[in-house]
Amino acid sequence: MKKWYPRTLSSGANNTVIALSETEVAKLFAGDTRSDIGSEAEKMKFANAVNGLIVHFIRLDELNAETEMLVMERLFPMDFRAYEFEKRELWLDVFEDELLALHRAGFVHRDLRRPSNMPGERFDNIFLTAKGLRLIDVGISALKQQVGERLFGRFVDQELKELEVFRAFFLSR
Repeated sequence: MKKWYPRTLSSGANNTVIALSETEVAKLFAGDTRSDIGSEAEKMKFANAVNGLIVHFIRLDELNAETEMLVMERLFPMDFRAYEFEKRELWLDVFEDELLALHRAGFVHRDLRRPSNMPGERFDNIFLTAKGLRLIDVGISALKQQVGERLFGRFVDQELKELEVFRAFFLSR
């Protein structure tokens, strides 16, 4: 059984996210996961320097002696079904432009659509916020400089396929 933390917002396969305040959340890394937390922080910082699509990195910190935290901005998701098709279409166009800008810069998210064997909704990592569509969870994201041209290209191709599925989902609801 997973450990429960006060102020839990969500819990995935490997990490729990807790609310720290009205402006900050923390993704928890229990045990010796320094390389994972550092890698995720670096990918967030890279993407944040390109545009505002990825949730903003704030700092690395610790909750206690056993648990490290990746602190990020707190997003408040809205239900896109409450908005007109034309607004959703505009938000989606901006989302696609920002995602392609990340690809051109050498960043690929790799988790727009969850695998069917993962818990949660299929597009849990895409939030509609007051600032438009945003992406969370860069745990399996990749930087071209780290994975090379061929692998990065394969990841981008897969992400573009997931983007088409998301487009149909987002506009048809």
